[in-house]
Amino acid sequence: MELTNKTIIIIGASSGIGKQVARLLSHRNNNIVVLARRENLLTSLAEEITRNGSQCLPIAADALSAEAMEAAVQLTVETFGTIDVALINVGDGPSFDMASATAEPVLHNMAINYSTLVYGLLPLIAVMKQQKQGLIAHTNSLAGFLGLPRQGPYSAAKAAGRILIDTCRIELAPWNIKFLSLYPGFVATERVSDDGIPSLFEISETAAAKHMVHAMEKEKHDYLFPFSLRWLIRLARILPKSVVARMTQKMMND
Repeated sequence: MELTNKTIIIIGASSGIGKQVARLLSHRNNNIVVLARRENLLTSLAEEITRNGSQCLPIAADALSAEAMEAAVQLTVETFGTIDVALINVGDGPSFDMASATAEPVLHNMAINYSTLVYGLLPLIAVMKQQKQGLIAHTNSLAGFLGLPRQGPYSAAKAAGRILIDTCRIELAPWNIKFLSLYPGFVATERVSDDGIPSLFEISETAAAKHMVHAMEKEKHDYLFPFSLRWLIRLARILPKSVVARMTQKMMND
């Protein structure tokens, strides 16, 4: 799929990787829907997208609201007639210490990373079933493959998202709906600039966005990046857990 002359909705587009993806795609004569909570940032982004030659519909909405996500998807269809590609790009991964954590912030973090996926996914599936085509991409994380120190709730939510998308890929194949799980490593976003977590092989937001656009165009199933971390994760998944635990603990200590 060439991401040109398409209708694309990006959920979580006001900053970070989502914003950079919108910018990249804005030069390709697309209809781009950008959704996030911060209306002022969306307005500025929409103006930039329009200057770059694409149409833009900004929608200020909370991805933690099922009703808001359903309304946003419906508004997209009413405005542009179809949805060719969706990127669900919502998440947050603050540092947690499970030795002292309490239930409420843990469950809230899992809602940010998993419930937002569900709320966006279901109305998109409903539309694409009617169309009998579409691509849904989800920004997951390499943390979804391993239980990382200080990232337990985040890793757990991303692992749940990984399994859910894998299931959707099988069940929705008869409607020609394709699913892509994107697994970035450490990306230098403003959100993680002072989280205190080591950032091995960190890449820029723009570099991450280029990886994601490439993966969407190639219609990959799973796309892990950057390449240096991809092979470390694959190695870690076949090593004994005791070895992986020692390696990750040493990394955190260093």
